Amino acid sequence: MTDLRVVIAGGHGKIAQHLIQVLTAHGDRAVALIRNPEHASAVESLGALPVVLDLETATVDEVAEVLAGADAAVFAAGSGGSGGAARKDSVDRAGSVLLADAAEKAGVKRFVQISSFGAGEPVAADAEDSWKAYMAAKTAAEEDLKARTKLDWTILRPGGLTDEEATAHIALSEPPLERGTVPRGDVAKVIAALLETPSTIGKTLMLTSGGVRLEDAL
Repeated sequence: MTDLRVVIAGGHGKIAQHLIQVLTAHGDRAVALIRNPEHASAVESLGALPVVLDLETATVDEVAEVLAGADAAVFAAGSGGSGGAARKDSVDRAGSVLLADAAEKAGVKRFVQISSFGAGEPVAADAEDSWKAYMAAKTAAEEDLKARTKLDWTILRPGGLTDEEATAHIALSEPPLERGTVPRGDVAKVIAALLETPSTIGKTLMLTSGGVRLEDAL
């Protein structure tokens, strides 16, 4: 199936940029939610429709308006290395909650959340405070999504992200999975495939590079 309209939160992020290209190549339409209007031309050049919308200040109604008529929503936003613990919560947790609330209001059922290895697991006592905050935010975002019955959700936990060339050879499974890395391009390919794989609805999946072809893994 092609001609999906997919709204991507964090639309200028590295994974999102790969995803825009994958969706566009499939004949789908990507809508990139971006915070910085200066990024509009960059995502547009990749094939996306840019929409300037800051998830830290937007209302549910504003996000739902953008989601209206979409086939799926993808939460690919992240605070990165900025803002400390407060911003980890306002972006990585609250941003996902806002997008999910808006998806429910707009009647968009398919929802893919990009999480992380380590979410939902105990954090080492000697871990840095920023990592603890990040894991707490990702775990809380997962828990919020898992409690929703109006969304056809899938949670994807990639391993360590790299900028190496995508191989489309992966390891994908429900937890646990041995730690490893994965190119962002492969994460994007998996997300695009998840959107059209109903058997993954309601599942939390771990992802690293591996020896299985993507199409066989799904």
